Formats: sequence, structure tokens, C-alpha cells
Amino acid sequence: MNNDFLFSAVADVLSGAGTSGQLGDMAAGMGITRALVVTDPGIIKFGLLDSAVANLEANNIALHIYSDVVADPPEAVVMDAVRVAQEFGCDGVIGFGGGSSMDVAKLLAVLIKGEQALADIYGVDQISGGRLPLIQVPTTAGTGSEATMVSIITTGETTKAGVVSRTLLADKIILDAGLTTGLPPAVTAATGIDAMVHAIEAFTTKRLKNPLSDMLACEALRLMAGNIETAVKQGDNLEARSAMLLGAMLAGQAFANAPVAAVHALAYPLGGNYHIPHGLSNSLVLPHVLRFNAAHAGDLYAQLAPIILPGIELPQDPIAITELLADYFLTLAHDLGLPTTLQQMNIAKSDLNLLAEEAMLQQRLLINNPREVSLEDALAIYEQAF
Repeated sequence: MNNDFLFSAVADVLSGAGTSGQLGDMAAGMGITRALVVTDPGIIKFGLLDSAVANLEANNIALHIYSDVVADPPEAVVMDAVRVAQEFGCDGVIGFGGGSSMDVAKLLAVLIKGEQALADIYGVDQISGGRLPLIQVPTTAGTGSEATMVSIITTGETTKAGVVSRTLLADKIILDAGLTTGLPPAVTAATGIDAMVHAIEAFTTKRLKNPLSDMLACEALRLMAGNIETAVKQGDNLEARSAMLLGAMLAGQAFANAPVAAVHALAYPLGGNYHIPHGLSNSLVLPHVLRFNAAHAGDLYAQLAPIILPGIELPQDPIAITELLADYFLTLAHDLGLPTTLQQMNIAKSDLNLLAEEAMLQQRLLINNPREVSLEDALAIYEQAF
């Protein structure tokens, strides 16, 4: 275990059903007087912002709601939001929604200041200035974006780029499970498995793994493995929803400090080329990456197995345990109504070579994998997922 590490996290987390109704109190306490709320049309349509807006107005905070965020947001959306924010003259940013809204909010808080262009901050630690006050309010239990220092933006037809900087860590997070009770079962399932992947990859990462990220990853998996089926099948179960929301944030804190690896590297081309939601992309390749990594990370997977599969008598052999975990995730996805093969997603077998080539471009992620991944390996994993 490495006790030489740097661990960073958001300072304040307010958790509890209905807490989004305290957003204005929180913003006022930070000195925000003109807030830009970054969200998407669905959040407006379902009224999820209503109590938060009422509390902002009760605190005499002027606000502008920017609701043009789309999934896998392109650069054009980020720059449009920057223009709107500058015209409004905001002095604080609130991300309210899924990972896409929170990712845009992070960049907005930096770019509004006008000190750097978006093109200049892609990569790791390229932000040189500060940012405006930033609050994040997730409405899905999946990405963990509220707790990370990463923002992913679509830069071309099928390509994405990331901005990674501790400057992007929010000042405060609100976890209101009441915002997640209306999520459709398929979204709950895919985002939940996405968060479980974050925890698994943080725990087994080759780089920057540390005692704090391990502790968070284990607790995240305990919460999510124990509640994902209830959250999917009983969407209004606040206890299960709260456990999933907290688990997703803890997993976000874990992988913000101990980065993800091959599952994500192989998932990104699926999202880029076929617009498969990120959580589902992860779910499709996860079992096959687990098997691929078994010989190198089996001992670590064996430590996670009792948390994910409590009460099940496990074999002694770490590789056999990894097989059980891979089977569990295949069965879980199937039982929760998710597709489990690339074929079901109408992906042609002839496309697998292209996917493998694109996955190899994700070296930022692949260097974290416990086992080195070659082009041939990536292709083999896609073939097993087919």
C-alpha cells in the first residue's frame, strides 16, 4: 500500500431528500448574487428545478437558466453557455443535472473569466487561472462528475477530449435523492453500473491508487451492489435512491484521485461512434475487461468480491473469483433490462477493428490498467463483447 499520495475532494457535501430546496441558502452563503444554472431541457420539463429556483429567488439571487446542454456536449454548447453567462454577468455557476450539465458547468466557471481559451485547457493541469464559485447538484446516480476534477467534451464527429485540473473541483455538492426518483429504470441501471465501474477501476488502477480512494471505492460498491436492483425496480424507494446517489459520489471521489482504465477506454469509442449512453457502454465491456485483467488484478478483484457478492461462498482462486464477478455483471445487466452484447446495439462485426484502433488512442486511460492492452487485446475484448 502506497502512503505517499495527494488526495483532493470537494469541501462540503449536503446530503438528504429535499436538500436542493436549500440551494439558494448555500449560494447566498458563498456570496453569489447572480447565478447561472446549467441544465438540460428534461430537468425543466419534469420540474426538478422548481424548489431550488424558489429558494434562490427567496435569497434575492438573480438567476439565468441555461438549459441547452445535450448528452456528450460539443464545444459549441460550452462556448454558447460562456457567451450567455458573460452577457448575464454571473458571479457563480450551478451545475444541475447529469454528468453533461455538470461537466459544462465546470468549464463555464473557468472560461467565464476570459483568461484562457477552451482549446488551451485540454489535457492535464493546463488551467492557470481561477474560476467562479461552483455548486454541483447531480440528478442521476452515475457519473460522479459532481465530485471529480474532469470534464469531457465532444470535439469532433466521434472524438472527445478531457480537461483535468483540481481547479474544476466544485466548492459544494448537494445530494438530493428526491431528484432521482423519476429516472427511468434503464437509465437508473446503466448509470448505476457506470458508478460501480468507477469504483472497481479506482480500486484496481495501476497509478495513484491510495488508501483513501480504496476506502471510498469499497463503500461505494457496498452501497450500490446492495441497492441497484431495488432502485431500478422500485424507482420511488428513497432509501435505495439515496444509497445509489451517495455511492456514485463516493466512486467519483475515488476515481478522481485513482483514475479509471481499460473499461472506460473501450467504452468511449462505443459512445463516440454509436451514441450509446456512457453507462451502457461501460456495462457492455466490463465483464470482458474483468476477465482480461484477471491474471494481473485477480487478487484485487478477490478483495472486492465479498462486497459485491455478500453471503456467497467464493472459491480460493482469484481468477475463478474474477470469473464469478464477470458473470455477475452480465447477469445483473440482463436482469435490469440492459443489452449485454454489441450485436444487440446493431454494431457490425466489421466495425470492431475501427473500435479497437480508437480505443488505443485513449492512452490517458490505458496507462492505468493493471494489464497492458495491445491493439490485438482490444479487438479480442470487443469480439468477446460482440
